[in-house]
Amino acid sequence: MSTTTRPLRKDAARHREQLLAAAVRVFDEQGLDASVTEIARVAGVGIGTLYRRFPTKQALIDTLVHEVLGAIIQMARDAARSPEGTGLERFLEATGAFQAEHAGCLPRLWNTDHEMVKLARHLIATLLLDAKEHGRVRHDLTSTDLTLAMFSLNGVLEATLPIAPDAWRRHLDVLIAGMRPADSDLPHRALSPARLDKVLAARSTTVR
Repeated sequence: MSTTTRPLRKDAARHREQLLAAAVRVFDEQGLDASVTEIARVAGVGIGTLYRRFPTKQALIDTLVHEVLGAIIQMARDAARSPEGTGLERFLEATGAFQAEHAGCLPRLWNTDHEMVKLARHLIATLLLDAKEHGRVRHDLTSTDLTLAMFSLNGVLEATLPIAPDAWRRHLDVLIAGMRPADSDLPHRALSPARLDKVLAARSTTVR
């Protein structure tokens, strides 16, 4: 018996894309508490069509987060081809812009032990190593520092997008400036990967 997954029919694939685009728009405007009825209305389909594609609201959210993470992973891979250790900055700028367009997913984006999150963190760590080898960032910068920097960027996006949609760019400028090489180490110790994982796990239980 074949286990090959059948591709969606053209109309089913179109409905799926309409629903995902509508979910991004509605979640951006109303947050993750928005109703699936509103998402179906914005997508221009019936609620039955929504439930055929996504049996639960959580399934819809999970699919959105999966797609956003997939895009971020591809950005990291693209950035790895940048010359002279510039990939890290290119990645941070690209993901900042992308997350600004998908703000409704931000509360869930990094609050998971999903394998895609682990892969993204690995790729970001590789970009960091390349930036260090080319002298573009301070030698004591760690991958957990970058994760927390992206948390802070998410916070700025969530707080400012409705009124000042480009405010995150200035914040990212400040973050990148703080990563530049320096003569002395930072005075406080970086968060360990194990403690960061505990932070992620704790956030996963509070952000639903």
